[in-house]
This record gives sequence, C-alpha cells and structure tokens, in this order.
Amino acid sequence: MIIGAQMYTLRDQCRTLPDLFEALKKVADIGYRSVQLSGVCSYEAEEMADMLAATGLTADLTHFDYRRIIGDPQGTAAFHDRFDCRYVGLGSTPYSATFDGLSRLVEELREPVQKLAAANHPLLYHNHDKEFVLFDREGKPGRRSEGAKTYLELLLEAFPEKEVGVTLDAYWAQLGGADPIALLHRLKSRVLCVHLKDLFYSSIDHAPRMAPVGEGNMNYEGFLEACLDEGVAYAFVEQDHCYGEDPFDCLRRSYENLRVLLGIPRP
Repeated sequence: MIIGAQMYTLRDQCRTLPDLFEALKKVADIGYRSVQLSGVCSYEAEEMADMLAATGLTADLTHFDYRRIIGDPQGTAAFHDRFDCRYVGLGSTPYSATFDGLSRLVEELREPVQKLAAANHPLLYHNHDKEFVLFDREGKPGRRSEGAKTYLELLLEAFPEKEVGVTLDAYWAQLGGADPIALLHRLKSRVLCVHLKDLFYSSIDHAPRMAPVGEGNMNYEGFLEACLDEGVAYAFVEQDHCYGEDPFDCLRRSYENLRVLLGIPRP
C-alpha cells in the first residue's frame, strides 16, 4: 500500500501553477511518493506530467469534474492517461443524498463509467457522512430495519465492480455512524483507495474536528491492518481543515505517525 497526500489539504497553497509546483516539491520532501489531485488550480495534463516527473511523484487518483466525466468520458480517460493516473475520482454526488438523487446519479453515470472502465480508468466514489443515510425497501429514509440499505450500498449495487469502486474516507464513515474497519472488510476489493484523517472531539467549539493521523481517537492500527488485509492500493492523507495550523506540518505529522504505525523505515 502506497501512502500519498491528498492535495485538497493544500488547496489554499495551490492556487497558481508555480504554487502548485512548490507544494508538490514540499510534499515529496516530507516523504510522500503519490498524490491525489483535488482542489488545486487548473492545469493541463502535460503540465502535470512535467511537474510530477520533476518531483519524483505519481498522481494516482483525482477528484474530477462531474460534468466532464459524464459529458466526455473518453476525453476524461485520455486526460488521465497523459500523466499516468489510473483512477478517476468523484468527490461527492452533485445531487442530494435522497433516493431520487441517487437514481439520477446512477442513470447519468451508467454509460460514462462503462467507457471509463473500457479505457482502464475505473471511477472511484468518495464518501462523506451523508452516504450512510438508510433507505427502506420502498426507498424511504429511516433507521436500520429489515432490508434497509445505505446510500453507498445502493450506489455500489448499481454498477459492476470493474466500473465503480470506492475511495473510503474512514473519518467520514465513522462520523456517519459506520464502523470503518467492518465496512472495509465488507466492501473488500471495491475499496481501491482510502482517505486517512483522524477524529477527535474539540473542547474549543464542542464539535468533532479533524486531526493528523494518530492524533485523534480513531483506531488507525486496526484500520491500516484491514487495508493491508484487503489489498488497498493507495492511502491518501487528507485533512480538510487544519484550524489555523500549517497544513504542510499536518501532512508531515500524519506521515511520521503512519511511518511508525506501518513500520516504514526512515529514508
């Protein structure tokens, strides 16, 4: 499993191409060898290929524009090919997390994901907490009952595994009421990538907050073991909010803690 950095963490430091290049260099200096491209400035595929070559990084997953995915799947695949990025990521549903919203998403994605898969670019859907809303057999939201399924389960059931997988965000899964470890074992090979950030309850604003991996209350020893057991390919550190701390330092602390948890030797 390769440990990468989700560049969305550094979105405020990546508003121009020169800034993006500097951020990639700093990420590589921390020790990361892969990145997910999300929330950064616009870039041409050839420009990204050059920046990755110069920094020794690979980009193995994106969060790509939904309209480009459904409107031009072949162009989307070709764009990713030019900087050797296999996984096309969808950061969230563009619609509400309702049964009707799910039905619309599935219908719009059905043909595009077939074309992406044919070009060896499976779509990976990234969850937040809302994907753990439950629907009964009639499609009505509610609590756990016989036959009830989550939005995420219903989305995955609509597509073959080769077409749609998951970037499982452990933080948001736990916040949505799921057990990230049990969920990962249940989804198995559907989970090709994961997002790592920690969760703790803040005494400042009396609400859940994000933290560098290893600095919160989540069971990352168990989750990482499950990732290795299930053959997860990439684990991207993503801290959406750093609450005034330097996001590069947050990425560094996560990397150092992961290095210890996974037994990665220091270079």
